[in-house]
Amino acid sequence: MLKIENLHAGVDGTDILRGLNLEVKPGEVHAIMGPNGSGKSTLGHVLAGRPGYTVTAGSATLLGQDLLQLETEERARLGLFLAFQYPVEIPGVSNMEFLKAAVDAHREQRGQAPIDAVSFMKQARETCKVVDLDPAFLKRGVNEGFSGGEKKRNELMQMILLEPRLAILDETDSGLDIDALQVVARGVNAMRSSERAFVLVTHYQRLLDYIEPDHVHVLADGRIVRSGDKSLALELEARGYAWLEDEVA
Repeated sequence: MLKIENLHAGVDGTDILRGLNLEVKPGEVHAIMGPNGSGKSTLGHVLAGRPGYTVTAGSATLLGQDLLQLETEERARLGLFLAFQYPVEIPGVSNMEFLKAAVDAHREQRGQAPIDAVSFMKQARETCKVVDLDPAFLKRGVNEGFSGGEKKRNELMQMILLEPRLAILDETDSGLDIDALQVVARGVNAMRSSERAFVLVTHYQRLLDYIEPDHVHVLADGRIVRSGDKSLALELEARGYAWLEDEVA
């Protein structure tokens, strides 16, 4: 589904990713861990096409298509979803308007007609229940005045409604209490399927207590230096990252 080869990228002339390789197959959940500044969030931003990031070498394909040659919205319509570590506010645009426009764009990509307003309202309200978000938030500006946990739940609701092929969650667990963390985990686990893949970027293994990954990778100095199963995350929790210094060097 996702294949990254020798990816080099940075921002403002500073190299951040330095030869990253990763292959994600349909149905898999990959967790990416690593110290601050290792390039975890940069990876998600580069794959999603965030402006300001420059790719200097390597390739990244999604479903066989060259991601790096596509505009951000084209990557989204292809099936890539990025849940931000710090979701932005969009004052003046209601959650309902935003979500329906996004869903309709995806339906158009699949050759389907736009969903009617009544059906979408029903679907959105049902999804609010799944992510434990008051339906009143649908009438508010996107993330406007939301708490950190509410923003993360809102991102989860977007993911459920858009049904992406590849979902990248950039530290979605940061700042969440245990109840909110379990809500996020339930949403991800409910969407796991043989046709969808997830990349979870996280500092801590506690998220992996609820979402069991197929693979765990350690990203350091802009490249993956160690891969394993869930036991690797437990080892990192116990020992930190310092013991990997020799592999980074």
